[in-house]
Amino acid sequence: MDNRDEHLWRIAKKRVKFKRHLATYIVVNGFLWVLWWFTHHNDYEYSRIPWPAWSTLGWGIGIAFSYFGAYHDNGIDDIQKEFERLKNDKNN
Repeated sequence: MDNRDEHLWRIAKKRVKFKRHLATYIVVNGFLWVLWWFTHHNDYEYSRIPWPAWSTLGWGIGIAFSYFGAYHDNGIDDIQKEFERLKNDKNN
């Protein structure tokens, strides 16, 4: 394992962490919605938002950030490209 690419290793770790986070989100929020359904759906007033919506929405925002960090975070690549551009400008 000494010959692994550290950049790719970090990306792999972020993606595995995101997948675990997503699985936990689905299980926990699924449980909360089922719990709400069996306990309060008959008392539901149409003007009120079901209480599990708050955890689903709040945690969902965190999931979105986790997704973009794992699959769309090109910060390291962008930094490397900018460094190379600056190095080339300095040498020219």
